[in-house]
Amino acid sequence: MTATSARPADLRAERMAARIRGVQDFVRRFARRRDGLVGVAILVVFGALALAPSLFVGPLQTATTASGTSLQAPGLSHLFGTDELGRDLLNLTVHGTRISMTIGFLATLVTILIGATIGIVAGYLGGTTDTVLMRITDFFLVLPTFVLALILAPIVLDLVGADAEIAGFRATLFVIVLVIGVTSWASTARIIRAQALSVKERAFVARARVIGAGGGHIMLRHILPNVLNLIVANVVLTFAGAILTETVLAFVGLGDPLDPSWGQILNAAEGAGAPGLGAWWYILPPAGSVVLVVLAFTLVGTALDDVLNPRLRTRR
Repeated sequence: MTATSARPADLRAERMAARIRGVQDFVRRFARRRDGLVGVAILVVFGALALAPSLFVGPLQTATTASGTSLQAPGLSHLFGTDELGRDLLNLTVHGTRISMTIGFLATLVTILIGATIGIVAGYLGGTTDTVLMRITDFFLVLPTFVLALILAPIVLDLVGADAEIAGFRATLFVIVLVIGVTSWASTARIIRAQALSVKERAFVARARVIGAGGGHIMLRHILPNVLNLIVANVVLTFAGAILTETVLAFVGLGDPLDPSWGQILNAAEGAGAPGLGAWWYILPPAGSVVLVVLAFTLVGTALDDVLNPRLRTRR
């Protein structure tokens, strides 16, 4: 009786110990990748800036609270210089971190949710469902993501209204998130589907079917955990792409001038004629921030792919 009752507890303890060993093994292997550690360090810095920009540079400066003169070059009083309204560009760039990172994070959630769901469902169910879902996926794959986003963004903004608010936030932010998410999920769905096709043929899935487990249970409890490594790797790279897409959309005028994302700052710089005036300091901080964050996500994504993909580890 005691042995029988202790058996489930022993199994849970073994599973927990196996998970802990897996996490420790992952940390050790990731720590060997210097490129991944550099990427994490950069993201930690930008993450801190995004969480509490006012803590580092004070409140967001406006035309009425500008602390400098028009297009003032970098100096001791303004390390990154000022814009055409005299606003400190260090202040704008740090506050822009919050907007750009928030949009990138939310757009990544939408992209991964759509892509992973379609990929798992198509891979597990197969047949007509797989065919229909993959034809839809192929349609989005052949269309350039940015061009599609460029077309959809103004249409959705016109329908919703640029001045509308959703949950206390201006609708422009959510429109950009939705547009990026809806146009970027196809490649994720293809990758997840390929892995799901392999996982569903394994013995533990067959045993789950035999004991009467439903399709939803199998997809959530058996397929999803075994494609999680691909999802994590795709999250990192999708985040980088989302930030880049948001920057370009804002640069061409589809951002919100009241929310100074990095792309919006670049759009303002172009509108003020900064390139022609030689005001390089107006362009370098936001552009450099985009480059650094995208590079950091790429470094982390490459390291994660190497650590989580046993085939790559075997080749090395």
